[in-house]
Amino acid sequence: MSSLDSDDNYLVRAIRADEWPAVKALRLLALQDPVAHLAFLQTYEQAVAEPDSFWQDRAVGAAEGATGARQFVAEAPDGTWVGTVTVLVEEAGTTDWAGFPVERRQGHVVGVFVQPEHRGCGLTEVLFVEALEWAWGIGVERVRLIVHEDNGRAQRFYRRVGFLPSGVTVPLAGGSAESELEYVLERP
Repeated sequence: MSSLDSDDNYLVRAIRADEWPAVKALRLLALQDPVAHLAFLQTYEQAVAEPDSFWQDRAVGAAEGATGARQFVAEAPDGTWVGTVTVLVEEAGTTDWAGFPVERRQGHVVGVFVQPEHRGCGLTEVLFVEALEWAWGIGVERVRLIVHEDNGRAQRFYRRVGFLPSGVTVPLAGGSAESELEYVLERP
């Protein structure tokens, strides 16, 4: 659990399984962000149509104590969730979501979001510190993420926290000419 030394005193922590309504609410908020179409593979319409059981399973699978994934949230002083990041564990010898082989045990960062009014104060960095500490602590060899080629703001942030392009390009579904780029951070 981390706190950010600023005027706002955010708390960064892993979610609990029973917090699925808040997990759902924050995801729906993220999917309404102006760059959501560049940042997420899911649309607001798809997410809002999911049954409660989907959100319950999602929270259980990424909550404190889960081993295959961990979702971290940033809480403002009033308890409102204002940011999130999730790390999925990908095991060597499996295939990832895009059909690429996973060659070694790695973390895959997904679902990065901080509400616009809470950006620029170091909160995203604190979320990443907490997520990376968890990933290294469970023995992943590297952490990766996929970022849309047109999402320059995200690419600049990922470079600032140590991620570098791997050279792997992931084409978008549906025959689009657009693609996404893999960024990686090797275990220190």
